Amino acid sequence: MPRILHFGVGNFFRAHQAAYTQDTPGWRITGVSFRSADVRDGLADQGYDYALLIKDAHGTAIKRITVLDHMLVAPEGPQAVIDAVADGDVQVITLTVSEKGYHLTPDGRLDLSHPAVSADLAGGPLTPVGALVRGLAQRRDPVTVLSCDNLPENGSKLARAVHDFASAAGIDITINVTFPASMVDRITPATTDTTRAEASDLMAVPTEAFSEWVVEDHFAAARPDWPGVQWVDDVAPYEMRKLRMLNGAHSYLAYAGTLRGHTYVHEAVADPDLRATTQALMAEAAQTLPAEVQLQAAQYSDDLIARFDNPSLHHRLRQIAMDGSQKLPIRILASLAARTSDSPALEAAVAAWIGFVQAEVAAGRTLDDPMADQIALACRASDAKGALRALIGAS
Repeated sequence: MPRILHFGVGNFFRAHQAAYTQDTPGWRITGVSFRSADVRDGLADQGYDYALLIKDAHGTAIKRITVLDHMLVAPEGPQAVIDAVADGDVQVITLTVSEKGYHLTPDGRLDLSHPAVSADLAGGPLTPVGALVRGLAQRRDPVTVLSCDNLPENGSKLARAVHDFASAAGIDITINVTFPASMVDRITPATTDTTRAEASDLMAVPTEAFSEWVVEDHFAAARPDWPGVQWVDDVAPYEMRKLRMLNGAHSYLAYAGTLRGHTYVHEAVADPDLRATTQALMAEAAQTLPAEVQLQAAQYSDDLIARFDNPSLHHRLRQIAMDGSQKLPIRILASLAARTSDSPALEAAVAAWIGFVQAEVAAGRTLDDPMADQIALACRASDAKGALRALIGAS
């Protein structure tokens, strides 16, 4: 039976890729965690099955996900992860390791000076890219490696990162491997005790009814017949639409909403001032999109507001607010750079992030951000706003 190997078995994967594969006969998934064993242990205790709670304004439907049948934990057994990448039964390797999990420089290359990357090159703990390189070098069969993270040009960036690591490590990859781009979309909050009680399942995952997956049709081996996937030659327009409109609006609401005392997305978007700026931000971002998706932008904006309004989802703003230094350049600054006219709503998003991190540092809270130390230092500068803008590359 063909198998998918997935790096990063968090809630989003379990609500999105696993749910699609659940409806695809003949495929199974092996998961890999690069951090703790908590998810593996929780899922193993219930045979790797879990409840997916699909929530909309009318209530909750529960879908049982049974397609995941094994999990590896890289710190416990790095060679087992490498062997899984090399396994000929694995036809597709997918990743949801977040933007920071790729350890990229601002120009999209692998950051060889990053402590995690340099440690991996020296034989220390595996990074996702390092695991791929070592396993791909041992493979005899073609394979597809599919990034499902919110990175523009995620396929080509992952391919370059693999090449950079292999070159630095002196490792040759000789088999046919492709790195298609993809765009994924399904709002997926963190699991809470309320979620677990509602599903009578400790590993339950909440999500919305909407789901979208656009994938570049460039597979080296067997391709799962995922139902509902849009197979395209060029993912970039869809990817840009989602990153600049949905993710950009989400980031603005996360920072501005938290500053105004809101906890959840549906509360923040119900705030008249925040709602108006959110709609203006999406309109500004839409003007930067390619023509083929710009015509869809007005309806897409309306649909996003309806999704944000979902009162059943309880998507915490602080969940979205994490890793802002990695997200804002992609979600907000890219739109600003593409515009030639005033952009007050996009600038409001940058200002909201600055206000948020200043408030967190002033309150003595540790930021959930890979640049937390640099942000804290910038907050203490005489021109804190200027220092913070420079930190994320805002002109």
